[in-house]
Amino acid sequence: MELIRKYFPSLTGKQSGQFARLLELYPEWNSRINVISRKDIEHLEERHILHSMSLAMIIRFSPGSWILDAGTGGGLPGIPLAILFPGSEFVLVDSIGKKIHVVDSIITELGLANTRTMNCRYEDLRQPYDFILGRAVTNIADFSAILKKLISKKSNNSLENGFLYFKGGDFEEDLSNLQAKWNVYALSGFFSEEYFLTKKILHLYDCR
Repeated sequence: MELIRKYFPSLTGKQSGQFARLLELYPEWNSRINVISRKDIEHLEERHILHSMSLAMIIRFSPGSWILDAGTGGGLPGIPLAILFPGSEFVLVDSIGKKIHVVDSIITELGLANTRTMNCRYEDLRQPYDFILGRAVTNIADFSAILKKLISKKSNNSLENGFLYFKGGDFEEDLSNLQAKWNVYALSGFFSEEYFLTKKILHLYDCR
């Protein structure tokens, strides 16, 4: 947990224990069901857990916020963020049942009372959310077009309600035809590791 402690030194004892266990659980599950790239599992802490936690560098979710992790795969970024923000509610959705089985097992093992899952297509969702997370699930235009109807109108956070999308490299061209407002946050401004040099988070809001 060297990197997690480096950037998040004020974790509670409970949170530290949950992250330590999470770093054990993913390799255990990945040996049975491939939820993380085999070549990436040795970089689990940096490229998956810390990358998911990086969102906390630009927003601290207010208690009572509802967060949707659409296309969660193996539970990233939803599970690490649910550990960080126990006062917020997280819904992790994926259409692949075996991945949701892994996520359910990890949630139970960690005792995350603020986290639930749904095994369905995110296009079928109806409940409103303050923020919708995406981590390389599809292109930004399609993602926002399908899910913008789920963004709650009432905002209670430091950022306007909308999408928080994890992306690598340049993607401004993807935004050129969108009728929305956005801000791009370069993670290299928060982390010194080479992996984060090209990593960014897009905050997309006021989608029309």
